[in-house]
Amino acid sequence: MAAHSRAAWRFAAGLTLGSAIALPAYSASASNGADTAATLAACDGPFATTLQTTTAPGDARAYWLDRQTIQWPGVASGDGIFKLYYAASPSISANKGAPVQGAQASIALGTAQQSLPEALAQRFRFVGKGTLLQLAAADSARLGKLLTGQLVLVQEGSDGNVRDATTLQLAGALDDLYAGAADITDLGVRVGAPGAPVSFKLWAPTAQQVAVCSYANGSATASNILPMQRDAATGSWSLQTSAAQDGQYYRYLVDVIAPSTGLVRNLVTDPYSISLTTDSRRSYIADLNAARLKPAGWDRSQRPQRVIAQPDMTVYELHVRDFSINDASVSPARRGKYSAFTETASKGMQHLQALSKAGMTDIHLLPVFDIGSVPEQGCVTPKIPAGLAADNTEAQAIIAGTQASDCYNWGYDPYHYNAPEGSFASDPADGATRIIEFRQMVQALHRIGLRVGMDVVYNHTFIAGQNEKSVLDRVVPGYYHRLNPRGEVERSTCCDNTATEHLMMGKLMVDSVAQWAQQYQLDSFRFDLMGHQPRATMEQLQARADRAAGRHINLIGEGWNFGEVADGARFVQASQLSLNGSGIGTFSDRARDAVRGGGAGDSGLQMISQQGYINGLVYDNNAQSGKHSSTELLQTADLVRVGLAGSIRSYPLRRYNDSIQPLEAIVYGGNQPAGYASEPGEVVNYVENHDNQTLYDINVFKLPTHTSTAERARVQMLGAAINAFSQGVAYFHAGFDILRSKSLDRNSFESGDWFNRLDWTYQDNYYGIGAPRAEDNGKDYQLLLPLLRNRALKPAPQDIVFARDAFRDLLRIRSSSTLFRLRSAADIRQRLQFYNTGSQQVPTVLVGHLEGKGYPGAHFKSLTYLINVDTQVQKLTIDEEKNRRYRLHPVHTSMTAADKRVASQARFDASSGSFVIPPRSAVVFVETY
Repeated sequence: MAAHSRAAWRFAAGLTLGSAIALPAYSASASNGADTAATLAACDGPFATTLQTTTAPGDARAYWLDRQTIQWPGVASGDGIFKLYYAASPSISANKGAPVQGAQASIALGTAQQSLPEALAQRFRFVGKGTLLQLAAADSARLGKLLTGQLVLVQEGSDGNVRDATTLQLAGALDDLYAGAADITDLGVRVGAPGAPVSFKLWAPTAQQVAVCSYANGSATASNILPMQRDAATGSWSLQTSAAQDGQYYRYLVDVIAPSTGLVRNLVTDPYSISLTTDSRRSYIADLNAARLKPAGWDRSQRPQRVIAQPDMTVYELHVRDFSINDASVSPARRGKYSAFTETASKGMQHLQALSKAGMTDIHLLPVFDIGSVPEQGCVTPKIPAGLAADNTEAQAIIAGTQASDCYNWGYDPYHYNAPEGSFASDPADGATRIIEFRQMVQALHRIGLRVGMDVVYNHTFIAGQNEKSVLDRVVPGYYHRLNPRGEVERSTCCDNTATEHLMMGKLMVDSVAQWAQQYQLDSFRFDLMGHQPRATMEQLQARADRAAGRHINLIGEGWNFGEVADGARFVQASQLSLNGSGIGTFSDRARDAVRGGGAGDSGLQMISQQGYINGLVYDNNAQSGKHSSTELLQTADLVRVGLAGSIRSYPLRRYNDSIQPLEAIVYGGNQPAGYASEPGEVVNYVENHDNQTLYDINVFKLPTHTSTAERARVQMLGAAINAFSQGVAYFHAGFDILRSKSLDRNSFESGDWFNRLDWTYQDNYYGIGAPRAEDNGKDYQLLLPLLRNRALKPAPQDIVFARDAFRDLLRIRSSSTLFRLRSAADIRQRLQFYNTGSQQVPTVLVGHLEGKGYPGAHFKSLTYLINVDTQVQKLTIDEEKNRRYRLHPVHTSMTAADKRVASQARFDASSGSFVIPPRSAVVFVETY
């Protein structure tokens, strides 16, 4: 018999006759007759080979809930006969009105007589109502073998003809059958002592056969093909061999049935790859603990000890390529690379060092794991002609024309979660280089006092199915991704959504973060679209990462509530409203929207008319703002106070209408509580990050056009001050401090270096370098182009330098006292009091008083900050502040203070409790012991 026929015979012979099973006569015709034994040549063959196509239904409308239970939504129980047909090869045909063809056997299914256990009912609560079917115990015991073949669920009439048929979503059965796989600690490759065998382990429970292909280097033809052995208890395949060696490369050959294709032989990299060769073509064999992969002094490296509690974090979000690609002080070969961070004399590193000295604690790197969207070798950088007009459309057209082959992307396109991205390495062909250079980058940042965080994207993969850059889905088809009711991959996150509620996808995420924390000495992680993950899995991840690293790892993320998981449809989410008490931080849009005006998705005239708290709402209307009431400004000021109080649910605030309410009673966005966090470490405050327009560009829209660039710089720093003085984590986008512009681009993820540049010489913020990409901005060109042509909106170098220095002053103030970084909600309720609130307030001035007596790290008996967003000087009298012995914060009176107006114009009169505050300024008064 051919190899495939032998596999099919073993499959059938493994079944025993029982009351629920009927085995028809079996013949080799179930196979396509070809000799499908994997040979060494297959290791250098195509990424996928279809051994036999399928004619089975293309949907998967039924769900395995556990090894014994199936739910078929929309189909009534008692209506017909239900059978599960199976075959070792994808030979089943189930056409309506005809008998099933090509099956080897069938299992008669009974109707479940009992309700589902609570845990199972909760897990699958999103599944629509329909018939609940059950396998006999004897049949479910053989399910492991059945799942390696083709399975089709059929509803038949009494005449034996098909009424309806579907394939099944397998996650529930696989998680139940192979629960023990969660305890596997050695997935991937393991290298022992010199001369010891190399170990490989892959979880592929539905595969019919798996082999390892090994290669002497990243481009050589295969040296060996070695079959792996299956463990029936866990569904994993393993191999120990001396034929593969440290420093070589490998891939797996996986023979598996892909529901929409048939029996395929996938030549695929390891989902647990620790490194790869160029463009991720082969996985790398190595031990991350090996001395050869560690830069000098790695094991003795000292991490900065500046974050005692999560609110201590002050974060600078940075893209590796953005950091140095435009920095002429970096060696040409290192620009845009990990190794640029090792050039400590470069202007970029000097900038980061100055931020660190001022009080910045963390660098958060946009994705640096292996991504699928940038060619790692031979990528191109579009050449933009000099002298183009400020509103030109040529630049964006050139960039759009090369976006599939250029060197730029933010990196939210996960390919291999556990391996560093190769396009940032000096030699992407060598699997060792990216590991060493990544570690050197971390080491260099740690040496200047900056902790290192990593932006991670476990909510989706670059692609799924049988596509070449699909890894997970070509190893266990249909398992790792979240599917809709037809069995199609959900794409609410813009790409192919993963299902971290499934046991082994959740394990992959947990294992991955633990590895990064332990092996790369990372200090924190920022989770993209974290609301698509279960809270329980995130809490498991927190505990595991802490154990692996031997220290606390800070976790923050996007807790947005949308898509197929919204409002807890599938599980308790790791979202804003569901993480109370977890200690995991989520980004807050409350104060962000109030400060900036409008919302992140605004377009057209909304971008201009929806002014915010710092850019003129009511008090400095632009020409297209329309009518806004004083009440709207009062309500907006209250939302900014929500952010200043850390969005703590229980914090009581005197509202614009003189009522006193906890922040959770204030409505945001129509139906959400403005205050949503239990503790300040659960909130990340920001007014700008990589998404959407920069604040400078937002203010181009919203500030009156006649506003000078010097004033625009002051407005930018008002946003920085609100963020710096807010309780919780403070988060800033790289370049925010130097008035970064993206020439009004609302989504620069693949806008190339041209629209994403940073200038560490402080001469240009790159406003007016052309119309941004038409794909995301073209519909608004009528509004954008006249603004880009207006050269009065482009800041001068002195404006950039002012913003740079004022920002550092704010960092110094924030870091000078733990009163800006209170540890608990109880501390905030006890020590933070807002003045100038209620219906009689001056709405353009925020006043926060913090009591420091007896508080560790407070350094002041008390302090009061005032933020005046108005264009006019403001004088406020606050009775509660009478007889305080205030003086200006030492940062304000320093010879190097950026805003000289504060020292010369800001005043406090103790006898009356009155303050005088310059226009568009943030002032802190302190009381010493």
